[in-house]
Amino acid sequence: MRALMGRPLRVLAADDSAVMRGIMRNLFATHAEDRLSELPRMELCGVARDGVECLDAVKELRPDVLVLDLEMPRLNGLDVLEQLQRESSGLPVIMCSAHTEHGARSTLEALARGASDYVMKPGGQRNFAEALQSLSTQLLPKIAALAKGVVKSEQAGVSGPQRFHASSAEGRDRPGAAVEVIVIGLSTGGPSALENLLPKLPKDFAVPILIVQHMPKLFTGALAERLDKCCTLHVEEAYDDAVIRPGTVWLAPGDAHMEIAPRRMMMLADPDGLRSNRVRLHQRELLNHCRPSVDYLFHSAARVYGAGALALMMTGMGSDGLEGARAIHQRGGVVLAQDEATSAVWGMPGRVSEAGIANATLPLWALAGELEQRVRSGRATQGELLPAADGLSTRREVMHGLY
Repeated sequence: MRALMGRPLRVLAADDSAVMRGIMRNLFATHAEDRLSELPRMELCGVARDGVECLDAVKELRPDVLVLDLEMPRLNGLDVLEQLQRESSGLPVIMCSAHTEHGARSTLEALARGASDYVMKPGGQRNFAEALQSLSTQLLPKIAALAKGVVKSEQAGVSGPQRFHASSAEGRDRPGAAVEVIVIGLSTGGPSALENLLPKLPKDFAVPILIVQHMPKLFTGALAERLDKCCTLHVEEAYDDAVIRPGTVWLAPGDAHMEIAPRRMMMLADPDGLRSNRVRLHQRELLNHCRPSVDYLFHSAARVYGAGALALMMTGMGSDGLEGARAIHQRGGVVLAQDEATSAVWGMPGRVSEAGIANATLPLWALAGELEQRVRSGRATQGELLPAADGLSTRREVMHGLY
């Protein structure tokens, strides 16, 4: 997508740092001279030094994307977001976050208040050129991904989400397979989507949930704490050898791949060892330019649980998780995808849906109910087919006795 409806994509940057404003100017000037780039044309239509200037510039310049600093005089980034939400501007906002615990928590709050995504401010680079390259690698692809929504709105002559049309391939469901685990993959727009989804699941939810959200390590710990406070389920950042049990949601830590290790590979030191699979963390090379990678988690779910795995692909840019979702589909498991209208970026779920491996493509607000229904109905069916004869056997032991 080299052009946006015949014009460059207009970007407004708000930051009280003169250095950051200089980096932004150089970034877009350099991109404008890059004739080989596959990204859309972009221009920095304006800069603002504080939140008040930012809101005035939004009204005057009508940018397509806003790059917003968190800490600014007069009005900070969160205040600006609150005002934009009140005005229902629909403007995609990318936050600039500092490499600090405070910056991580403030960024998560910004995402909950409507920001579309975030980038990390250059830090630790030895010179201006390295800082420029660091920001370019993070920021420009995210602007391009958000630009697709701008293009569709202009083509349709509307703003905001489009009408929901369900897409379903439920005829391919294989009856009798009980859902034993849910694995979820997300990227851009993921934190706010999780805050919408997970609190709707009941405390007695019958299967464990494992999640890969593309985020740095500092952010995943803060996100797990934030989700734990708003959910009846227990949400925790995953650690190596953690027991996978119903009632717990494990979030992969940043900079570590997360897989499901079957119980035959573990030392059986706890009373539940014979029945419990475990979390396995490692730091192998990046996969799909990501660590953690959704593909690692999904492939392991396919190997360990087979038809008992349910994969949910939610909002995010790129295609990480596509091959893992395909593996779950081939083993007879269920694959669900978030729909385009409710995704911040329909990259990851779009690839799954377009590949024809999604049993259903649903809006964000319908996903929790779909998960509950599939877990209940599958386990009820399996319970009828495989009754416990001695009061001790479980469906998990019957279905997964190999492990």
